[in-house]
Amino acid sequence: MNSEGRNQILRRGVSGVPPYDDNNIFAKILRGEIPNRTVYEDEWALAFHDINPQAPVHILVIPKGKYVSFADFSDTASDAEITGLIRAIGHVARMLGYEASGYRLLSNMGPDSHQEVPHLHVHLFAGRPLGPMLVT
Repeated sequence: MNSEGRNQILRRGVSGVPPYDDNNIFAKILRGEIPNRTVYEDEWALAFHDINPQAPVHILVIPKGKYVSFADFSDTASDAEITGLIRAIGHVARMLGYEASGYRLLSNMGPDSHQEVPHLHVHLFAGRPLGPMLVT
């Protein structure tokens, strides 16, 4: 396979810029159309188990507002929404008991990062040593 083909495979992902797609899977989860294993929910955020976990603990935390990515969220969300999401992420980590041993947060933005769902989501990984930040 040539480098162009390899780059096509590595760049599978969605755009991290608006417009928002109301038919994305997380929008459907927020509307109750698709079930999830909820870990935490408040007026600003929903946290649930990832259906394809990459660590023993793999939780997704999403804002309830219609934001495509962190770039979109940080630019257009209200201060209350931003605070609400950040507090929800911290609450979930504390609630699950991973502050002492540690955890990793990850949010992908755009095709180069392999963002798969066009709704801002933060991955919370825990439950084992997670190794280096990026695998090359």
